[in-house]
Amino acid sequence: SPGGATRRAGVRNNYRSTMLTMLSNFLASASSRGAPARARASSLAAIGSRGLSTSSSTSSSVDEDVHSEEGLTHDGEWAGCTRRFLPPIKIAVRGADILTNPLFNKGTAFKSGERDRLRVRGLLPPRIVNLELQKERFMKTLREEESMIRKNIMLEDLHDRNETLYHRVIIDHIEEIAPLIYTPTVGQACKEFGSRYRRPRGMYFTEEDRGQMAAMIYNWPLPDVHVVVVTDGSRILGLGDLGAQGMGIPIGKLSLYCAAGGIAPHRVLPVVLDVGTDNEELLNDPFYIGMPKKRLHGKEYYHLVDEFMQAVRHRWPNVLVQFEDFSSDKAQNLLDKYRDTHLCFNDDIQGTGATTLSGVLGALRAKGADVNSLGEQRIVVAGAGSAGIGVAQVLMQAMMEQGRTE
Repeated sequence: SPGGATRRAGVRNNYRSTMLTMLSNFLASASSRGAPARARASSLAAIGSRGLSTSSSTSSSVDEDVHSEEGLTHDGEWAGCTRRFLPPIKIAVRGADILTNPLFNKGTAFKSGERDRLRVRGLLPPRIVNLELQKERFMKTLREEESMIRKNIMLEDLHDRNETLYHRVIIDHIEEIAPLIYTPTVGQACKEFGSRYRRPRGMYFTEEDRGQMAAMIYNWPLPDVHVVVVTDGSRILGLGDLGAQGMGIPIGKLSLYCAAGGIAPHRVLPVVLDVGTDNEELLNDPFYIGMPKKRLHGKEYYHLVDEFMQAVRHRWPNVLVQFEDFSSDKAQNLLDKYRDTHLCFNDDIQGTGATTLSGVLGALRAKGADVNSLGEQRIVVAGAGSAGIGVAQVLMQAMMEQGRTE
């Protein structure tokens, strides 16, 4: 219904705004050495060569109306598409290689001109089915399935063959799809990750790679990575140690960043630091995809993480590294070590803390209290994991900002 469409659009806009605000805050509070990467955005104003008349403001609005596509409709293969100028994406592959690359494959949505330029004419069914129709077909099939985990599998299958359609589905149905690709469904997806592993996505670093990470980071085929989400699988949601099967978390989180934060899919990298697992069930599982050995601890663990951080920064000096689902005995140590030298943040400590603080301040406003009365509240944090400790720290820092002593 029109009302429902308006509500969904509002949800999408609010979700996008929240994600962008959180990312901006993290970037703004990151290390000074990462500042050049954050300062690249600039405004550019240009005055045309034609003279300006006294009615320039009116001319400007007329020009905008003339050049705007609002109100225009396109039929045939251009239905649902724009004809305005868009910088082309340069790719080195052609023919069948495009159709097997999920980053570039659009299925039957390739237009006639694209089919010629990319040499896929004859390799696809002749009828052009645009992304809007593809989305409707996929959503119809998805909604016929009742199981949440089966829906997650369907979405990841789509992710592995057509990322353009995958992200279109998330963007247009964020309220419905987000719980399927992230919490709560992603926990079960991680538990089953090894048994239904199909296609490689992301990178894995192990103790056996020590001394080789500076070179192996170049095995990642995409040259311009902006965001890395990394986990060691030690504390996946409320499920505990899932080892290498925690890869589902970085994949799901980056899907949301692409859809809600506007980050291009070819500029993200999910990573697992496979330092082993202390989960006996996984160690005895013949289908477990990670290193079947006990976890590293102490200096060996931190040396591995340090080599990874140096390797990532060497190839992509301005990349943002997000630590995700590290156990509480490691999370704060890693954040303290790298926060002043690398562009990084810990989502469980800082992200959850910032979100909770926002909710508490909103609750104070809702009950008519002064937000500066935060220090007068009694707050119980149930649980002392990374997220619980992070929430307590952020709340304490906010109280100190309001004049309270530690």
